[in-house]
Amino acid sequence: MPTRLSELDWTRVILVFAVYLHHVGMPFNGDDWVIMNAQSSKLLDHIMVYFEQFRLPTLFVIAGAGAYLLLSKISPFTFAWDKVKRLFLPLLVGMIFIIPPQLYFKNPAAYESLWVAYPALALEFDSMHLWFIEYLFVFSVLAIPLHLFFTSRLAEGGFRVFGRIVHHPLGLLSFGLLLAGMRVWLKEHFPSDSSGIENLSSSLYYLFFFIMGMVLVQRADFWQRLGERWLWHSAVLAVLSVVFYLYYFLDFSAYASHAVLWSIWWALGSLVAWTAALCILGIAQRFLTVTPDWLRRANELIYPFYILHQTVIVILAFYIVQWPFGIGIKISVLFLSSFLVTALICTRVIYPLNGMRVLFGLKTKQRMKASYAA
Repeated sequence: MPTRLSELDWTRVILVFAVYLHHVGMPFNGDDWVIMNAQSSKLLDHIMVYFEQFRLPTLFVIAGAGAYLLLSKISPFTFAWDKVKRLFLPLLVGMIFIIPPQLYFKNPAAYESLWVAYPALALEFDSMHLWFIEYLFVFSVLAIPLHLFFTSRLAEGGFRVFGRIVHHPLGLLSFGLLLAGMRVWLKEHFPSDSSGIENLSSSLYYLFFFIMGMVLVQRADFWQRLGERWLWHSAVLAVLSVVFYLYYFLDFSAYASHAVLWSIWWALGSLVAWTAALCILGIAQRFLTVTPDWLRRANELIYPFYILHQTVIVILAFYIVQWPFGIGIKISVLFLSSFLVTALICTRVIYPLNGMRVLFGLKTKQRMKASYAA
């Protein structure tokens, strides 16, 4: 396997941008978010409920694949130290400096001012949307022994069996059934909706995608199977998507208990998530085979963009939702303004300054030049 895959670069940038679009829409979809508009759009909610099934799961597959590839060329200690610098430090910086404004603008009347409340809010160490980075750090630590096991003789038999499964037309898809069963069981035993790492119905669900990313990239023929089967996986995803929306819109409460209906929902969402991940990565592998220079830079900047974007959205949305305009105008202004502000901070404040780059998990300019040269 090559140590860098263009399809991972493309999908990482596209999916993080999709996360940004999701958060731009959150004040207007009727959910109980940090900032809410007085009016909401059911159409927006209907669209968002589908895409939220697979955006982050696919990102965890990408992260798992990336972790395996990196561990294949550097030592476990170097890998661990890299993740402390690039995940743990930005998480800590984010919880102390980036998250507090979100907590303040959720209910500003409860505080004298942002600056007065800032120390107490910072000490809450609330991760908010940075839970994704928290998960990545923990999963990356787990990736070290997993990589050692996957590359040992003990795993050879398991990978032979996995190879036979993968080369069957339904092979990769069948792991969606395993995921669905696992998620239903986890939700029954750990029903919390919390995104904290201690909530096993969330963390173990996403760990599945991370580990599968490591497994799929372990051998070239495993990974290439995604590109070979992209059309078949897309067809299955189309069928599952229709079933997903039929179940979403139709009322089945007369035919099953509340608990059973929720179990079906979790299972169906898991099938969509896994199949969509296969589909997205397969299409990217088939058609997005080159990493241009602008994409290299975007891949670098997308990380601080992710860290900053939700706080920028919350601050701007707090004022925009008070305007006497319709949802279309408000969401358009929020999209353009938040993207511009976040992009400017990333490109003009973080990107040029090595000190800021370190705080936001980027390599220093000297290290970046060395890695490109390599």
